[in-house]
Amino acid sequence: MTQPFDVVILGCGYTGRAVAERARAAGLTVCGTVRSKARAEVLRAAGIEVVREDALDADIVRPLVGPESHVVVAFPPDDTTERAIMPALQQTAAVTFISSTGVYGATTGRIDDDTPIPTERSASTEAYLAAEELFREIGGTTLRCPAIYGADRGLHLRVVSGQHRIPGDGSRATSRIHVADLAALILAARSVRGETFVVGDLEPGPQAETACWLAEAYGAPMPPSVPLESVHETLRGDRRIDPSRALHVLGVSLAYPSYKNGMNPAECAGKVPRRS
Repeated sequence: MTQPFDVVILGCGYTGRAVAERARAAGLTVCGTVRSKARAEVLRAAGIEVVREDALDADIVRPLVGPESHVVVAFPPDDTTERAIMPALQQTAAVTFISSTGVYGATTGRIDDDTPIPTERSASTEAYLAAEELFREIGGTTLRCPAIYGADRGLHLRVVSGQHRIPGDGSRATSRIHVADLAALILAARSVRGETFVVGDLEPGPQAETACWLAEAYGAPMPPSVPLESVHETLRGDRRIDPSRALHVLGVSLAYPSYKNGMNPAECAGKVPRRS
């Protein structure tokens, strides 16, 4: 295992793998950390260097990084792990933390980098904000992400499988981002320090309108509507993320500016099981 690595992904899950594959394609050396043995085997089979540990701390991370390393923190914050690894991150070239647009809570409408965080906050929001501040103190950059999808994960699979339900009248808007675009933004974030960006695609869609487009595109039944209060609170939001500042500052053009690009049948061929 060559050390230190150009890119180190702490919590190499769905997004982390996309970052790893993009970085390797650019000729960078990459290592990811995971807790699951099964996950480690999947990543190794894909040619990605892996460190499997039940818990991370500075002693585990320090040998992987150097002064030119870009560290991507992709695990959910717990106020313990992020503090434990902090001493190992002090002298790295860049740290990028993957946060969530869930920190905006009940805020509705357009969300951009100047949108304030509500004073009423959930425990999850507090955890993400605390982690953002911790990484910001060492020059880390935060990307606040909406729902992350890809050819093999996302609303299109739920619509085709018949599992999806439209909350309320379906007029509430949802933003999302393709995992490949998120990976591009993460790697581009190496060029900045201490920034906080909201990221997403360019076409947030009302839930009913999006489900209707997917049902027609895949020849699937239109999902039924259910009372708003019957769905998980994360599905009750009504937010339209504006990522324009992130795209401008980081110099990234989205490969999938709309769910219609990223979820269309041609793009997802072979990844969406047909409903029997």
